[in-house]
Amino acid sequence: MGEARRKALAARLKASEESALQVVDTLGGRMHVRWDEGAAATPHGQLVFFAQFLAATGVFERWVSSCPLQYRSGNAPDKRDVLGTLMLGLLAGHKRYAHITALRGDAVAAQALGMNKVVSEDALRRALERIDEAASAAWLRPSLMHSVREALDRPWVLDIDASIKPLYGRQEGAQIGYNPTKPMRPSHVLHTFLVANLRLVLDVQVSSGKQHTSGHAKAALGRLLDELGDGPDSRRPALVRGDSGYGNEGILLTLEERQQPYLLRLRQTKNVQRLVAQQFARQDWSQPDNQGCQMVEAQLQLHGWSKKRRVVIVRQRIRGGIARERRLDGKQLRLDLAGPSVHEGERLWEYAVLVTDVAYPLESIGQLYRDRADAENAFDELKNQWGLGGFTTQDITRCQTVARSCALVYNWWSWYCRAAHPTGRLEAITSRPLLLAAVGKAASHANQTTLYLTPLHGRVDILRKLIANIGKALQHVKAAAEQFKDIDRWGCLLRYISDRIAPVIGPPKPAQGLPATG
Repeated sequence: MGEARRKALAARLKASEESALQVVDTLGGRMHVRWDEGAAATPHGQLVFFAQFLAATGVFERWVSSCPLQYRSGNAPDKRDVLGTLMLGLLAGHKRYAHITALRGDAVAAQALGMNKVVSEDALRRALERIDEAASAAWLRPSLMHSVREALDRPWVLDIDASIKPLYGRQEGAQIGYNPTKPMRPSHVLHTFLVANLRLVLDVQVSSGKQHTSGHAKAALGRLLDELGDGPDSRRPALVRGDSGYGNEGILLTLEERQQPYLLRLRQTKNVQRLVAQQFARQDWSQPDNQGCQMVEAQLQLHGWSKKRRVVIVRQRIRGGIARERRLDGKQLRLDLAGPSVHEGERLWEYAVLVTDVAYPLESIGQLYRDRADAENAFDELKNQWGLGGFTTQDITRCQTVARSCALVYNWWSWYCRAAHPTGRLEAITSRPLLLAAVGKAASHANQTTLYLTPLHGRVDILRKLIANIGKALQHVKAAAEQFKDIDRWGCLLRYISDRIAPVIGPPKPAQGLPATG
């Protein structure tokens, strides 16, 4: 190389270094900024511990190997890269395919999951489009059941609920139906089946906006109960619980045909209101419980019902803080405030009517339905903190595939958090910053990779203890797998965690005959 060429090359290198270096005057003084695009770094450094969790239990390998995605082109991405990218997006809290671009440069996370690269958003969309509806269900529904089944050997409660997913385009199934938060907005409906207290998802069914009633979830509910089996090895719930949308003849017959106990709320129709008016004068109302609720039972056969059924009326006195909003002439807003009672000597009551076929004491039934509030928190977490309400495409099949994938990753992360913190459940808004986020920089030398982690969370002392708890759980699985070669490592882990959280997740000692809901 001639002297002139060497000088030109040195000048270009010097110019490149000078352009990469920036001087920034900040509020705290001058800082020198240098871009390093070639370094292997990640904002989710603690993903390596979750990757260890997946590797030790084998669930990620099982999920990838059973995926029906197939390519013919040699230039197509590996299905492991596709599914790993989807899981990374869900763990990061993303809700749109466009957000995947924020992960493209994360080579550390890709290496931890055994991926070649993080695929683009378009590659992910096209890959999911290649999986038809039947193949998707045959792949994901068994995976969801496998992620939960071994923990269902104790009495538990199945909660069912319908969530509304608003849509803003011309997607398949985008219809105007029941939408309390955004009326007249097209939507999808997510019928979710949840293991109460454990907050684990058994299945999610995505339906069009007009299919929000329980009748569209009846077939899925019956199929799910049949898959849980019958007889000595049954994993069926001790109770099926639902709000007023599920207290109808179709759901009741589906449960009664399978001899499945239930506790459902009834809509306040005219006949239900008539029953409440008749029972309010009774003198045998139960004593107020710790929530101030009184209960009485009766028999009721509504129009369209095939027989009379046991109903429990729950009432609670409202002592104040009541506000009624109304508009005068449809424009001016008026707010009427009420005190402890509207007039002297009058009382205000809030009431609910529950239908059930179990013989539990009245006070146990009231508490069992109030426990549903915890399930409502789980439904809200799935929709707002995870991607269940996002990743929308033109066809509903991909929406269904991503919804079940989201539920599966949610289950894995829930078990991971319970292994770390058996005494209490951590929601995503708490667990992600604590157990996932950390600046990680990888350095490779002599065929060995070292990851330097810098946690940004203020509770590093607690973090180390949680990571140690996860290590103990995985060590237990490893020891069992070495002793029994054919053992189900995931089932072994679930039994290990369940034995430690069972005293915590169960309710206070129930009345005689009342099952534990853990």
